[in-house]
Amino acid sequence: MRRPKDYLLLYLKGVSMGAADVIPGVSGGTVAFITGIYEELINSIKAIDLDAFRLLFSFKLPTFWKKINGNFLICVLAGIVTSLLSLSKLMTYLLEHHPISIWSFFFGLILVSSPLILRDIKTWNFMTALSFLVGIVLAYLITVMSPTETPTNLFFIFFCGALAICAMILPGISGAFILLLIGKYEYMITALINFDLPVIFIFVLGCFLGLVGFSHVLSWILTHYRFPTLALLAGFMIGSLNKVWPWKKIIAFRLDHEGIQVPAFDESVWPGRYFEYSGKDPQLFHAILFAAVGIFLVVAIEKTASYLKSKN
Repeated sequence: MRRPKDYLLLYLKGVSMGAADVIPGVSGGTVAFITGIYEELINSIKAIDLDAFRLLFSFKLPTFWKKINGNFLICVLAGIVTSLLSLSKLMTYLLEHHPISIWSFFFGLILVSSPLILRDIKTWNFMTALSFLVGIVLAYLITVMSPTETPTNLFFIFFCGALAICAMILPGISGAFILLLIGKYEYMITALINFDLPVIFIFVLGCFLGLVGFSHVLSWILTHYRFPTLALLAGFMIGSLNKVWPWKKIIAFRLDHEGIQVPAFDESVWPGRYFEYSGKDPQLFHAILFAAVGIFLVVAIEKTASYLKSKN
């Protein structure tokens, strides 16, 4: 039986998970593991099945709530939502006023996350190696073929929510990373700031259905094909580094739904070419510094997780 202070602690753990999921490259699932609630979180999500819905629609609410571990889920979810709402303005400010520094930070986060995932692969075979290469190629093709502005219709937003939420139960992949890869990171951050309720509601609906629908599938895949899956995820992260490269040259523009000219396509360039193209300081020192901070953050989280695992 949990006490009030235990629920407060669960809320704070949810806050930490939400803060991690705002940052591409840091997984909320990793934070859940570090704070000791990962297994309970997965089991609680799995409990939201057909039997649970039967209890709900039969108005057997106490039994339904107990089955899904409702007190646990609501505390963690409240913490996650608090973080998302409170940190969204900060991220928007940093992306607008310090783009090179923040993209370099993201680059460092994602760069170091991939080898940490690969470290967990104990046995390599043809299938595992192929999955790694497929992940690299597929992610890179997405970054060079996709426009900067992907569709903003509600169906696509629903899809983004369903896809991004799966990151919560995948090792090393954050929801923010998925949104960044498909070009909807800044869009969803802005929607949170402006309280764009239709967009937020559809995104949350996609998150809920995606999490409930895919939690069993992803759990089965990680159980039966763990090493190829980890290799695919690691390759995906390496291939996506082009997306977060700090120095970009805009090569085409388009008009958005408000008639404002926005970038449509861009390409990664070296810092020297960035200066020639834009006339702006490439801020190389800041880029290296913030990339190093990102690498340090992920390594620190990983070391903490390993330490707590060894103690248990």
